[in-house]
Order: sequence, then structure tokens, then C-alpha cells
Amino acid sequence: MRILLARHGETPWNAEGRYQGQIDIPLSPVGEGQARALGARLTDVRIDRAVASPLSRAKSTAEFALGDSRSAGLTTDAGLMEIGHGEWEGLLASEIRERDPERLLAWREAPETVQMPGVGGESLQQVLDRAWPAFERATDGLGDDDTLLIVAHDAVNRVLLCRILGIPLSKLWGFRQAPATLNLLAGPDAARMEVVRLNDCAHHTALFGEAVHRAL
Repeated sequence: MRILLARHGETPWNAEGRYQGQIDIPLSPVGEGQARALGARLTDVRIDRAVASPLSRAKSTAEFALGDSRSAGLTTDAGLMEIGHGEWEGLLASEIRERDPERLLAWREAPETVQMPGVGGESLQQVLDRAWPAFERATDGLGDDDTLLIVAHDAVNRVLLCRILGIPLSKLWGFRQAPATLNLLAGPDAARMEVVRLNDCAHHTALFGEAVHRAL
């Protein structure tokens, strides 16, 4: 099977460098344009199933990517929601640097060790523990020639790709996931996927042109 693993388009909080986590922030006009560009790229691609995070930025990106003729078949899975940032949600990276500098430093240098603070805060392992079963549910029953679209979030895509690539969560920052980017996977089942393309956002951004994230 083939899997198109995409990230949602840009939101106003992405542009500001504000941690959004599971707060339901919609796409910005720029993000809508990115999602429409993804849809234009996928116009001639047969998509047999589509699953998204229920957060509106991911769900809307999936709807734009599918287009009016295919979006009715879209389903959502809460296992694909973004990492819960707990007390960091709604804060700028600069504000977190002032309030919680040691944890922020660990998040950048040893992300696998961090438990996000406060109610709803998650670790990367906790995200993987819910996102991988969602990934398996999305692929269940698909055949060798079927194509699946999954639209999720930065941290979710990263932990899934770490698992597929067989690398530890400590290497999470070793690759990027740009807004409305596309990762192409192929294989016989969820446990035996290969990465064919990684962080491909050529549909809306020039080579080496994607923004470096200020928040996640």
C-alpha cells in the first residue's frame, strides 16, 4: 500500500511561534493556500481512504487536499491529535524560555526525556503509544494497490516516522515537517513501511525555502 502522510497547513500561532498543542487553532489564509496547493498536487492521485486528526487545522487541510468530490469520505481519529503541551499551550517560545528554561532546553536537546508540564501534558512516548495504533487502524484492510491519506501534526508525524525509520525518539529533530508537507510511505502493512519521500513541500515552497519552526 501507499501512504501519503501530511502535516496540516500553517496557522496564525505557527507564524507567531506560539505553542498550540491540542488547542483547536484554525488554518490561516496562508495555511489554506498551502492545503489547496497540496490538493492540486493530489488531484490525479487515487486516494482510497483518508483519515485526519479531529483538530480543525488537520481536518480542514485534509478536506482541501481531497477536494469537494472526495472529502465526504474523510474520517477522523483522536489518536492522531497533536502532542498535549499542557501548561505550554498558548505561550510563545520566548515566554516558555523565561518560565520553564530547563525543560525547554531538554526539549531541544533530549526531547525523549521531557514530560510536558501540567494537566494534559504528554511525553513523546505517550504520543507514539496512541498515534501508532491510530496509524494501524487507518491502514487496516487496505490492499497492496490502495492509497491512504493521513493528515496529522508535526510531533505526531515525527514520532511515526521515527518508528518507521527505526530511529530513537531522541533523533526527533533530525528532520523537518513543514506546513502541509507530504511524506510518501510504501509497504505491505503498517509494520513494514519504507519512506519514499520525506518532508516534500515542493507544491508550495521553493527548495530549501520552508520556514524553520519557532514552536513545537
